[in-house]
Amino acid sequence: MSGSPKEILKFVSENDVKFIRLTFCDISGNLKNAAVMPNELERAITYGIPFDASSLDKDCSDLLLVPDISTLSILPWRPQSGRVVRFFCNLKNPDGTTYAGDMRSDLISYINRLRLNNYSCEMGTKCEFYLFELDSKGMPTNIPHDLGGYLDVAPLDKCENPRREICLSLEAMGLNPKSSCHKHGPGQNEIEFCENEPVTAADNMMHYKTVVKSIAAQSGLYASFMPKPLPHEHGSALSISLSMKKNGENIFGASPEKMSREGKCFISGILRHIREITVFLNCITNSYKRLGIGYAPKYVNWSFENCSQLIRIPACPGTSPKIEIRSADACCNPYVVFKLILAAGIEGIESDDCTFWDSNMKTAFSDHEPLPASLDEALEIARNSSFVSRILPEKIRSSIFAQTDKLLQEYELAKDKDEYEYSAYFKTI
Repeated sequence: MSGSPKEILKFVSENDVKFIRLTFCDISGNLKNAAVMPNELERAITYGIPFDASSLDKDCSDLLLVPDISTLSILPWRPQSGRVVRFFCNLKNPDGTTYAGDMRSDLISYINRLRLNNYSCEMGTKCEFYLFELDSKGMPTNIPHDLGGYLDVAPLDKCENPRREICLSLEAMGLNPKSSCHKHGPGQNEIEFCENEPVTAADNMMHYKTVVKSIAAQSGLYASFMPKPLPHEHGSALSISLSMKKNGENIFGASPEKMSREGKCFISGILRHIREITVFLNCITNSYKRLGIGYAPKYVNWSFENCSQLIRIPACPGTSPKIEIRSADACCNPYVVFKLILAAGIEGIESDDCTFWDSNMKTAFSDHEPLPASLDEALEIARNSSFVSRILPEKIRSSIFAQTDKLLQEYELAKDKDEYEYSAYFKTI
């Protein structure tokens, strides 16, 4: 919903809103929030609401949650009497300056710089998840909700009703779901979003996970976005679609002959830097159990036809030509990932280098360089990357590296690695 602060305050007053959730994304890509009452909203918009940030950043004491009023959305699964709404927030220091670790503000700033150079882009996501049964105590089990497969229908697809409720809730919130289906694994689902400007697309991705988990819980189920929750079944991916224009003209094409020079260089830029940014796209140990299995990519390559490659250029009649980056999973922080992908592609255009595009057309897929095979390998590559150092502010970069170090240390100390991942990821992601 868009409107002036006065119009937002009027909407809250006239629609029986009693709780206002001020949400933001932490360094690990988790949605956080603080709730305020309606009489605090005007102060929040004008000055921000302070909170103790020391548990998120040991170098901080207080930060301010400043709502982006264009992101107002009613939570439709909450009671209609005494409604609950949410805003996405930018993080400010007590003096009003932007907090250096605010990844949403960093993406906003980058998109504004692209606009000054006459670039415009839209991004979308296709995100997979599993639905599991609960035990007699209401705790999640590893028993899938059904035994359905790809594009199955009821009665094999028992996830049909919760998936429908999820889509209706997303639509009611203005998050624009595009399609949904049963995926390859038992109890596995996918919902695709319409493309949107990158910050909104990242906001949608963040709240999507909360909606899925909330509706699943209301249906007596548990939703997991863990990349590889079942060892012998398909993993869950986050596919990121991207369309790009320069001076109003599409840079991508639906065939090799229709692909512009800028489009080829943009794709080459992503492929050139993808190993350096993999730790941000696949940020937990379990992520690497998915890559190279089933339809998940393993090599640094692209294709118009093959659905198992890192970058796929899909047929999309009636819409702007686009590309899909297929290696990410839902554990990532979308604000960081979207910026890195865009920056890699733009550097490819600025260097006018189509090397990776050209070599892909001459080389067998299996001869291409592989993606990192583990979290520690991906972290080491990122730490040594001049590209990552240039693109991500030091505060964001160092915080993510420190968090990854912590995850790796816990994983190495665990006697039972599978049990550690089940406790650390399955029950929380």
